[in-house]
Amino acid sequence: MNIAIVGSGYVGLVSAACFAEMGARVYCVDIDKEKIEKLNQAIIPIYEPNLEDMVKRNLVDARLSFTTDLASCINEVEVIFCAVGTPADEDGSADISYVLNVARTVGANMQKYILLVTKSTVPVGTAALVRKEVQKALEHRGLDIDFDVASNPEFLKEGSAIQDFMSPDRVVVGVDNQRSKDIMTRLYRPLLLKNFRILFTDIASAEMIKYAANAMLATRVSFMNDIANLCERVGADVNLVREGIGADTRIGYKFLYPGCGYGGSCFPKDVKALIKTAEDLGYEMSVLKSVEEVNNRQKRLLFDKLAHCFNNELEGKNIAIWGLAFKPNTDDMREAPSLTIIDLLLKSGANIRVYDPISMDECRRRLGAALYYSTDIYDAAKGADAILLLTEWKQFRMPNWDIVSSNMRHRLLIDGRNIYMSKELESYGFEYKSIGRD
Repeated sequence: MNIAIVGSGYVGLVSAACFAEMGARVYCVDIDKEKIEKLNQAIIPIYEPNLEDMVKRNLVDARLSFTTDLASCINEVEVIFCAVGTPADEDGSADISYVLNVARTVGANMQKYILLVTKSTVPVGTAALVRKEVQKALEHRGLDIDFDVASNPEFLKEGSAIQDFMSPDRVVVGVDNQRSKDIMTRLYRPLLLKNFRILFTDIASAEMIKYAANAMLATRVSFMNDIANLCERVGADVNLVREGIGADTRIGYKFLYPGCGYGGSCFPKDVKALIKTAEDLGYEMSVLKSVEEVNNRQKRLLFDKLAHCFNNELEGKNIAIWGLAFKPNTDDMREAPSLTIIDLLLKSGANIRVYDPISMDECRRRLGAALYYSTDIYDAAKGADAILLLTEWKQFRMPNWDIVSSNMRHRLLIDGRNIYMSKELESYGFEYKSIGRD
């Protein structure tokens, strides 16, 4: 099958590479010329395990190509996926202008039947607007060409996106006729041969499933962070609490790990968009508003703990930050807790030494020369008055504490992901703070 994927960001690029890996002929389209030139040389703009090798392999085998010209390949394909960005506007709503631009381009250039599938995360009702834009462009050309629209939200986790795509726990597809359903079944069947986990719904339900799923996961994170903060105040251990409630099969353990807040490209944006959608319809999402409030508060929690330890006198203090990405196995710093904490530290007059295995270039791009960029965790700890652990990279789990402690000026470690044991750190002379266990 020949398909096109518009948008070479995280979702579009991973989807294009994986579909090509399964044997489809894939055109990946983006308006960024420099980006497309690099992709055609297999230079990948994001970090995702195994993605570079997959792109290289499928470029060599001519199943994958990159172009800036959607019009040139529209009539070579049967399905077009729209995977462009839908950034949050100032009011929290999702900006779907890029999605609608794709629809207009399709309508202005198609010569035969096309199934246009929205993979971008979009508000409920977007598919109807997409259909309207394609139809308007066709009418402007004086043509009556059959086409369909569908919704196929993505559920890829950064750091394990290829595995998620190739072996999904479910594929959600919203359609409104049998023809679209048959095409999407044919496209996804090779990925699901062992267990055909595809859920067909109406289009509005598919659009809502994406938002509801991310909102539920964000809710679990914020709930557990709220519980952790209460545990500190009543003398309970949040790790034991998590084990106790997670053992209930109705609850389970996933997304119940306390920490310094969620970030990334999905949870913050999607929670805001769902709140705004409800507001536009005269309904208040009270739970999600609280989820967002808890997360915003949680992102500054480690700074508040640090400030308390130094009696709010942080000017001139050397603070080491271990981990910049919002989660391990990605270089993504969008909405990361590190950005909130770094901003607060800079305003307090502290000197900041940062290290992350992957995100250093991204941090330099965002924050420039305001920070010291360390060569490793030991370099970051040199002369430090405190270490803040923000991302639970595997490389951070078993450092040589003798070296770390000897490098530091003051032995304070604040663990934002609860990956260390207090007794071990205290045996090396550290004052140790974590979340929900103090």
